[in-house]
Amino acid sequence: MMVFALSALILLIADSRLHALSRMREAVGVALYPVQVVAMLPRDAFFAVTSYFSSLHTLQTENGRMREQQVLNAQMLQQSRQLLAENAHLRKLMAASERVSLRSVLSEILYDARDPFSRKVILDRGARHGLQAGYPVIDDLGVVGQVTRVFPYTAEVTLLTDKDHAIPVQVLRSGVRSVAYGRGQSGVMELRFMAANADIQKGDVLMTSGIDGVYPAGLSVATVVSVESKTSDAFSRIFCVPRAGVTRNRQLLVLLTDASTLSPRPEDEPEAVLSPMELRARRVQQREAPQEAKEPKP
Repeated sequence: MMVFALSALILLIADSRLHALSRMREAVGVALYPVQVVAMLPRDAFFAVTSYFSSLHTLQTENGRMREQQVLNAQMLQQSRQLLAENAHLRKLMAASERVSLRSVLSEILYDARDPFSRKVILDRGARHGLQAGYPVIDDLGVVGQVTRVFPYTAEVTLLTDKDHAIPVQVLRSGVRSVAYGRGQSGVMELRFMAANADIQKGDVLMTSGIDGVYPAGLSVATVVSVESKTSDAFSRIFCVPRAGVTRNRQLLVLLTDASTLSPRPEDEPEAVLSPMELRARRVQQREAPQEAKEPKP
């Protein structure tokens, strides 16, 4: 024991004074390095497994939080897009109300009418807001329909494409007047009893003529998309599509027309004073009316 202790003291003094054991220490360190690595493997493996599961839990928690945030952001984005679209549409409606020299009421569509075979909607404005039956309803592009029934806080609007709706129109290009009838669920309108040689072409724009005393003159109504003329028939089949957003709007303008200033409508003229073309058109209309009434609803 004394020998080993004395040897240790000699080596310590020689190393501190003469630095004679540096290379030997480096050689021993190089030789023992693999043994140290093997000895540290269990500890490193334990730390690696613990870090993996900790990171996995952290990532799962963060992933769930990011998914929730993504859903909230998507909802907010959709709402912001809807608000931007409504804002743009309201600006257009305000511009449309400035172009029309009539008082108007801004309204919003609540829901469609219960009858699936009609083209009607319910507005959130009624008699308490000044609405009356017969008032025209427009959007930023043109005529949408007409108020047909009024309740205290709601009103029913019959759209242009309803099968029971008709509106007097005038061709902007040629000035030809006619009446446009709705065709129900097909979403189009028809100019009935028009002569085969009438100056109406595909692409013509139809405007309100104003002769009915309900719709102000100059409002955009529809665009002609089809003109079918046959030599065997006295009348043409003319179809058109509404220019207004009949099925895609949420906000509408109700024009407050003054019905008290309208002249009373005269009685129907006797057939003796009608022209042959007008007489034939009236008889065809009277003959087709019972047939349309008898047609069963799909």
